[in-house]
Amino acid sequence: MSASAPLKHADAKALRKAALRYPETVEDFPWGHSAFKVAGKKAFLFMGGDEAGGFSCSMKLPFRNAEALKLKGAEPTGYGMAKSGWVTFNFGAKSKPPMTKLIDYLDESWRAVAPKKLSASFEPPRPRRSS
Repeated sequence: MSASAPLKHADAKALRKAALRYPETVEDFPWGHSAFKVAGKKAFLFMGGDEAGGFSCSMKLPFRNAEALKLKGAEPTGYGMAKSGWVTFNFGAKSKPPMTKLIDYLDESWRAVAPKKLSASFEPPRPRRSS
């Protein structure tokens, strides 16, 4: 798989920044895309940009998978990952992603793979207000 374009979309950059606020999170680039992992082991977010300035992201949503799939641009993640609750979101360069929802889903995804003690010790970040 080739490397994705750099993240240009402001909301993609904001989502990346939010992911890195979680304890013991590292960013890795296993297939040319960003993979955010808890304790360097289990991925909870994959992100990639496109040349036009859009981006995609995939999260593990074991509890709100069906809800997330109703959002515009959402689809089950490929490579058999949908069986485990993974959802991929695709946004064009001029899209206005539902950031409050995405930040909330990010928290669910992180907690789905984080060690229980670590998850219990971390208060979720406050979502920013959408205008």
